[in-house]
Amino acid sequence: MAGVTGRPVRVAVVDDDPLVRSGLRLLFAGRPDLEVVAEGADGTEVAGIVDAHHPDVVLLDVRMPRVDGLEAAERLCARPRPPYVVMLTTFHADAYVLRALRAGASGYLLKDAPPRELIDAIRRVAAGEPILSPAVTRRLIEQVADPVSHDRRVAARARLERATDREREVAAAVARGLSNAQIADELGMGVPTVKAHVSRLLTKLDLDNRVQIALLVHDASLLS
Repeated sequence: MAGVTGRPVRVAVVDDDPLVRSGLRLLFAGRPDLEVVAEGADGTEVAGIVDAHHPDVVLLDVRMPRVDGLEAAERLCARPRPPYVVMLTTFHADAYVLRALRAGASGYLLKDAPPRELIDAIRRVAAGEPILSPAVTRRLIEQVADPVSHDRRVAARARLERATDREREVAAAVARGLSNAQIADELGMGVPTVKAHVSRLLTKLDLDNRVQIALLVHDASLLS
């Protein structure tokens, strides 16, 4: 996935509620840097929409009647060079959202979020920045996730062993919700160095974004 430069961000909206779809289309219509290129009412339509319209960002309703947003997100994120995937939900804590984040979704949006927040979120995710902070991820995990099993904890710790000690320090800071600037200040390094560590973590651990780093650190039970 790559950030978008020099043209409007192409957005597809997939939600079984036509009022939600029309509301989002109207919301984005007055923004020259955002363009709704396609709409769908069910997860069964997602593959065709992506193939035909090549959106940069796909907004997926979590709960749809035939193929839900979770399954659609998993299918999209498994593609080579997939679009950014953002889950739409009315629930602050939804186990489906957590599973979608594990699959590679870049974050989630609440449907009742203020318009400015929704617009800013789409711009940020199109630039490659997950819109769900690791701090929010932790709260979501605490509310909806099953306790981490012994096997999952062991597997997560083994995976993190691929990283250097410094990279694990950065991973733990990411999971605490710190920004790159805050990590740099806390660990005594420059922001470009922090970015380089995060990039190496994503590569070494075969992850898609910072949210997944936070989830892996949680699974390893490395945060108090």
